[in-house]
Amino acid sequence: MAASKIITVFGATGAQGGAVARIFLQDPKLKSQWTVRAVTRDTTKEPARKLASQGAEVISANLNDKSSLVKAMTGATAVYGVTNYWDTMDKQGEFQQGKNLVDAAKEAGIDHLIWSSLLNVTKLSNGKLPNVYHFDSKAEVEEYARENSIPATFFLAGFYMSNIPGGIFRPSPSNNAWTFGLPVPETAPLPLFDTADTGKFVKAIVLRRDELLGKRVLGATAYLTGKEVVEAFKNTFPEAGKTASYFNMPQDMYLAILKKAGLPDFAATELLENMLLLDQFGYYGGAKLDESHAILEDKLTTWDEYIKKADAFKGLN
Repeated sequence: MAASKIITVFGATGAQGGAVARIFLQDPKLKSQWTVRAVTRDTTKEPARKLASQGAEVISANLNDKSSLVKAMTGATAVYGVTNYWDTMDKQGEFQQGKNLVDAAKEAGIDHLIWSSLLNVTKLSNGKLPNVYHFDSKAEVEEYARENSIPATFFLAGFYMSNIPGGIFRPSPSNNAWTFGLPVPETAPLPLFDTADTGKFVKAIVLRRDELLGKRVLGATAYLTGKEVVEAFKNTFPEAGKTASYFNMPQDMYLAILKKAGLPDFAATELLENMLLLDQFGYYGGAKLDESHAILEDKLTTWDEYIKKADAFKGLN
C-alpha cells in the first residue's frame, strides 16, 4: 500500500535536510506512512541519485523562485525548510528565501512547516551583538511565519560538532599539540549537535505535531564547555591528549585567522560575535535542553561517540 503522506524536504542533499530525508526513508515507523519528496538544486549529482535509489522522489526547486517552491510543496502534508546563509552571505537574501518558503507553504496549504530557525541575537543581546546575520535572518523568517499564522514548529540546530575536529580543534603548527581555540573562556557552554541527528528531532516533531505547533525545539545533545570538549578528547586519545589544551584566543587573532582564510571583514566580525554569544548571552539564551529531549524516541549522538568516528581524529591513540 502506498504511503499516504508526503514530506517535502529542502536541502535534501545537505547536512540537515539529508538527515531528515534519511530517517523518513529508513525509520520503520515513518517509511510506512510517509513518502519523501527530496528537493535539491541539482538532481543529477550523486547524493541526489542515491536518494532516488532509496525511494525518494527527487525534484529541483529554487529558493529564489516562489512558484517552484509551491510546486515542490503541492500535495505535501509536511515541509522541512532550511536555508544556507553561507552560500551568499546575504542576510536580506536569506530572509527573502525563507519568506518565499513560508509564502509557498501558505499557498500550497501545508499542514505542518518545520522551519530551521535560530534566535535573533540582536534582540537577545539588546543590540550588543548586532552582526550575527545568519541567526537574525532565520529568526526573522520564524517571526514572519508566526505573523502569518502558518502551522509551524521551529527547529534550532545547535553548535555543529563537525566544525570542531580538524577545524577549530587541530594540531598547533608550532609544536603539533592538539589545540581547541575559540575567542571565549574555556567555561563558555557549547550546545553540541551532530547534524546527522536532525532527523531524530524532526521525526519527533512530526509525530507530536499538535503539541509542538508554535513551539521551538532545541537541536543539541548537551552543553559542553571548551574545557570539557578537550577533556573528552584526552580520555579517548590518551597519547595525543597528553599535550592537548584549550586556548582562549585573543579576539584580534581570531579575526586575523578568519580574514586570512578569505572571509570578508563583515563575515569575520559576524563569526566573532557568534562566538561571543556563547559566553555572554548563551547560544539558546540560557535555555535548558530537557524539554526538547523529552519528545525524542531516538538516542542522540554524544561528543564522546562523535570523536571516535571523526575523520580528523582517525589514527590517534
